[in-house]
Amino acid sequence: MEPVPVQQRKKILRVLFISLLLDLISFTFILPLFPSLLTFYRSLETHPSSALNRILHYLNAYKQSFAIPINEKYDIVLLGGALGSLFSFLQAIASPIIGRASDKYGRRTALLWSMCGNIASVALWCVAVDFRTFLLSRIVGGLSEGNVQLATAIATDISTDEQRGSTMALVGACFSVAFTFGPALGAALASVTTVIANPFATAAGFSLLLIVVETLYLYYALPETRPAKPSSTQDAKSSNGAKDLRHTNRPAILNAIHFLFLLPFSGMEFSLPFLITSVLYPDHPSPSKLNGRLLGFVGLIASLLQGTIVRRLPPLLVVKDSTGLYCAGALLAVTSATVVTGLNSLGSFEAKESNRGEVLGSLRSWGQFGRALGPIVFCSLFWWVGRETVYISGGCCMLGVTTALFTLLKAPKIAQKKS
Repeated sequence: MEPVPVQQRKKILRVLFISLLLDLISFTFILPLFPSLLTFYRSLETHPSSALNRILHYLNAYKQSFAIPINEKYDIVLLGGALGSLFSFLQAIASPIIGRASDKYGRRTALLWSMCGNIASVALWCVAVDFRTFLLSRIVGGLSEGNVQLATAIATDISTDEQRGSTMALVGACFSVAFTFGPALGAALASVTTVIANPFATAAGFSLLLIVVETLYLYYALPETRPAKPSSTQDAKSSNGAKDLRHTNRPAILNAIHFLFLLPFSGMEFSLPFLITSVLYPDHPSPSKLNGRLLGFVGLIASLLQGTIVRRLPPLLVVKDSTGLYCAGALLAVTSATVVTGLNSLGSFEAKESNRGEVLGSLRSWGQFGRALGPIVFCSLFWWVGRETVYISGGCCMLGVTTALFTLLKAPKIAQKKS
């Protein structure tokens, strides 16, 4: 591919960074609020036939199938895991579709349609005075969230092989910065009283404002980056060359590692707010602030790593008390800042210009399948065998993934510039 002019690349990277930062800050608002949100809807909907109570009935039936007695203390933990799994499962379904659409119709078009879905999702959260509306907002959000994978595809479109690793680290840095400020800001806004029945409307409304601003910014500032379709002669040459395409790391292996990594990682990450709420500080008057503080700390550590060490590494390497909790959070941040960025970089080397969105969408899809299983598996084990066993099991899984990383993956061969 022809390299993108320096000034144009800088402009697109600036648009990408600002828009993704707005998107992810908005997205992280809700993360520390899940326990409080679900507790609110549970106290509100007392009728046995309500949507929430029907779901809780099925969850309790699931628990009883393991001969585990009903313990209402952990219902919120399991329900939160189920909602997290649902959101990621819907993303896993939508990601390949969004990726193929971006290859066919363009990154900008696909991204703007994705933003429309995000606006609808957050708008539903603003007016969610019952659990059914809140559930619908999560479903719409899961099916339409394509911003991250499209940002990865755009970053790949405008980067040469030599620039790929640092550009992917920039995308990862957006995650880290967002997790530094978003959860804490969401928790703070949730404490602001509202004039409507939804006590979380202030946080939801500010989230909606960020999404709308981002959409307008993308509409006016983001150009199309999808590589131009080759002529018939070039296409024939490309087709002949495709037969001899040699993968440094086959996409199937990257997909499998992405899945196996995010399954335990997302389970541990998602269960932290519930660990704080139900075990460590069950009587704390403001658990959302504690959750926001911890997630913000994780984001701060990760953002420092992304901005310094990770962006300089080759793609293959990018891969009970409050003191102990924050130490665990710091180690979680190290993993968050490196592995997924590295996998995205490696995946971008295995895609052709014509199917870049599809390949990266598939990689994200397998990761989201891992995220879908992680919360429900870990939250189930959380109340079934206890937090010690579940976190030790997660650590063992991570050791297995680490072994696979060092034994199966190879550093990509970056083409040298011709003198």
